[in-house]
Amino acid sequence: MKLLFGTGNTAKLSAMKSRLEKIDIELIGLNDLKMSGMSIPDVAETGKTPLENARIKAMAYYEAFKVPVFSCDQGLFFDNVPDEVQPGVHVRNVNGKCLSDDEMLEYYIGLVKKYGNGRLIARYKNAICFVKDEKHIYEAMYSSMKSEPFIMVDMPHSPIREKGFPLDSLSIEMKTGKYYYDLSDEELKQFAVEDGVLEFFKSIKKSE
Repeated sequence: MKLLFGTGNTAKLSAMKSRLEKIDIELIGLNDLKMSGMSIPDVAETGKTPLENARIKAMAYYEAFKVPVFSCDQGLFFDNVPDEVQPGVHVRNVNGKCLSDDEMLEYYIGLVKKYGNGRLIARYKNAICFVKDEKHIYEAMYSSMKSEPFIMVDMPHSPIREKGFPLDSLSIEMKTGKYYYDLSDEELKQFAVEDGVLEFFKSIKKSE
């Protein structure tokens, strides 16, 4: 089976490919279509939950390309933070503004200082929507797609920071006390959302 993964993030595409090839699913990404001369639609992620946004993206890409496609989305949630301040699906957009990497660091450092005295327990909730055709649409927010709790701190990892992922420089794995940037590839595999996506497609294959 060949599917379009509705993402332009090459790292996410590569990680997902390595999981889904185990069940004979071949993936292409939005950049593959772009390089072949296709126009990629801008999709406004207006949903209030990760599942709503995953559905919005998957449906939009299916309508644009008429091929089987799936999209994923995630939300960030903290313990002991008021609901009105929870980032949820608006991790980078705060008060209607799309933050730069530096602005994100400043905002979340302030959030951690205000509500956690330097440390907050956080987790990502993830969702998927797969549109096979007009009559076959599958979606889920499995617990296996949820990240393990981690600690967000107010002291950024120095000097490492990956462009586009500034919050990783504030994220610490709870068991080891290591910044995510300092974890080995084997340790990082334990937190991969791709395993939940693998189970999602396995369950679809069994039901068909």
